[in-house]
Amino acid sequence: MIEIRDLEKIYQMGDETVAALAGVSLTIERGEHTAIIGASGSGKSTMMNILGGLDRPTRGSYHFEGEDVGAFDDNALADFRNRRIGFVFQSFQLLPRLTALQNVELPLVYAGMEPDERRARAATLLERVGLGSRTGHKPTQMSGGQQQRVAIARALANSPDLLLADEPTGALDSQTGKDILALFHDLNAEGLTLVLVTHDTKVADQARRRVTFEDGRIITDERGARS
Repeated sequence: MIEIRDLEKIYQMGDETVAALAGVSLTIERGEHTAIIGASGSGKSTMMNILGGLDRPTRGSYHFEGEDVGAFDDNALADFRNRRIGFVFQSFQLLPRLTALQNVELPLVYAGMEPDERRARAATLLERVGLGSRTGHKPTQMSGGQQQRVAIARALANSPDLLLADEPTGALDSQTGKDILALFHDLNAEGLTLVLVTHDTKVADQARRRVTFEDGRIITDERGARS
């Protein structure tokens, strides 16, 4: 699914040049469950942003199912993000004035789906993540774990090929975090390709593959972390 070759991302900070990624090569197969792990500043978040089309590399190539993502113009890149990628963030990023159902509907609105169809799709997804009875609740009326489940349902709205999760358990207590990771495991078992970015080794150990970043480079790539 993903083929990255010699990827570099250079930032200019005043007189200093910082290499957030320094020649990274990586392939990810469809259906894999991969954890990208590293300390703050290791390059893992930059890697996620490029995978999701939120940022562009300075040099190197990124192909997604044979398509050269680097050749996309801004409109094509936005379409790629909306149709092919689902995002889950530590801070949930739900709109506080909207209900759970309306939050999940948002990507479907941008995709041009008819109102009745998108409401039915959003309700089905909320049921899938265990929130079928909370569709009319707003984020402030839900726990952190429930908000993250809404965020996961929203990420799944357009049936993405790849789900990217950035520190998805970082704002949750330990038991709720385990529940969210179990949900990710179930989604991966159904065939969804999952890349999870974390600094937590316990979270990374839940993946079948663990890729460790340090100083903008991959230093280990281990498979079989979870049976």
